[in-house]
Amino acid sequence: MLRVRKSTVGWAVAVALTATGLTPASPAAARPQPGPTIEWRPCAKDTTAECGTLSLPVDWNRPRGERFELELARRVADPAAREGVLVFGPGGPGDSGVDRVVDGSSRFSADLRRRFDIVSFDPRGTGRSHPVICSRELLGRQPQVITDQAQFDATLKNNALLRADCRARTGALYDHVDTTSAAGDLDAIRAALGERQITFHGSSYGTLLGQRYAELFPGRVRAMVLEASMDHSLGTRAFLDTQAVSAEDAFDEYLAWCARSTDCVLHGRDVRALWAGLHSRAERGTLTDPDRAGAALAPFELSRLAHKQLYDTWRWPGLAEWIVRLEGAGAPSVSALTDEAVAPYPFAVFCQDWNLPVRDYREYVGHVRRSRQLAPDLRYPPALFALVTCLGAPTPVANPQHRLRVRTDVPLLIAATVHDLASGYGWARNVARQLGRHGVLLTYQGWGHGSYTTSPCVQQIVDDYLIDLVVPARDADCPAVEPEV
Repeated sequence: MLRVRKSTVGWAVAVALTATGLTPASPAAARPQPGPTIEWRPCAKDTTAECGTLSLPVDWNRPRGERFELELARRVADPAAREGVLVFGPGGPGDSGVDRVVDGSSRFSADLRRRFDIVSFDPRGTGRSHPVICSRELLGRQPQVITDQAQFDATLKNNALLRADCRARTGALYDHVDTTSAAGDLDAIRAALGERQITFHGSSYGTLLGQRYAELFPGRVRAMVLEASMDHSLGTRAFLDTQAVSAEDAFDEYLAWCARSTDCVLHGRDVRALWAGLHSRAERGTLTDPDRAGAALAPFELSRLAHKQLYDTWRWPGLAEWIVRLEGAGAPSVSALTDEAVAPYPFAVFCQDWNLPVRDYREYVGHVRRSRQLAPDLRYPPALFALVTCLGAPTPVANPQHRLRVRTDVPLLIAATVHDLASGYGWARNVARQLGRHGVLLTYQGWGHGSYTTSPCVQQIVDDYLIDLVVPARDADCPAVEPEV
């Protein structure tokens, strides 16, 4: 069992951020500030959970400037067994941590719920925490796949209009939804909860928050799990290529399951050939989505919807059934448009965390072709849309990619799945290399995006780490759990 070195925390979050290069606007901002507080109340949807808000600076470099309300939720531990607080970092970007606590507390084991107050939040700019709001019409102009230089130029212009529109509708927070700012929020949550150090479990995009917090506040980390970890050191080509390879690997594993399992309604058929035929129909504009009133299904959308259903193995039988329905779908019809003029846009954080430059259409189409070569079945990995939506974004971004610089007392635990299509196993291994002795990789030999709720073996190792700080061996792994219907 590891022992955590004591650390003294007496300064406001703004002062800690100052030490990392985020300079306050004036010397007065460097003085200790009154600690933030959370007034908990029964949640409207479920009174057994508690909801609250925390007033935080929009810009951590101006801690006395404009503020916004961060929405949180918690479920309290058994008083007789309570050991502290476990903060969960939601994924996405755009997932709601409040909903996770109120509606999905089974995401955490009974032992964790007994020992820890489970706390999560809607990250700044998402959900109930001053969401980024934009014109639905401008959002709808973003193409899924750019087809020529003229459309490339038009996308650049539309993205500039979209950024201006989002900023006008959202206010100053629009320019401060990056994960470095969110790390300041996380430390404010820690302080408001009265915790000297934080126990943290981040999932998917939430691992980016954990990584950044561990860099900025290493002495305040008691324990940290990074499940389905992001690799925030990759440039444009490496980001796209690794995403394509992971997606194709997951599709291959799905086909292998369908070939061996009678729970797959396509068992015994040539599913790869069937899927290729669906892609050809999508390219010709003759494929429709049976779940959307006969709306035309474009090639990118076909790949995206399949990608979504590959996230969890319990969805795999449904994916096979969907493919059967696609096979018999009729001709496209015109679908009705929504009357709502605005829409939330939680993906805005991504363009402040990643710099993925593309010079022109020639470079862009090279990325598309290479993705199709690396992922001939899932030809348009959703990561390609990141290039489109962030095209022309101002640089430098607020939280640019870099190799991790973490010096925590306790190694971070990286829980990785070998066949994770969204946060590939290669990402986890690269994060582990960057962390060195400050990180330990736990490998789940199975499938799906995440492993804690899939593998009892992973769950037990993670719980032992979070509760008792038992760090597993560096070559620890857990066997695959066959998908269950």
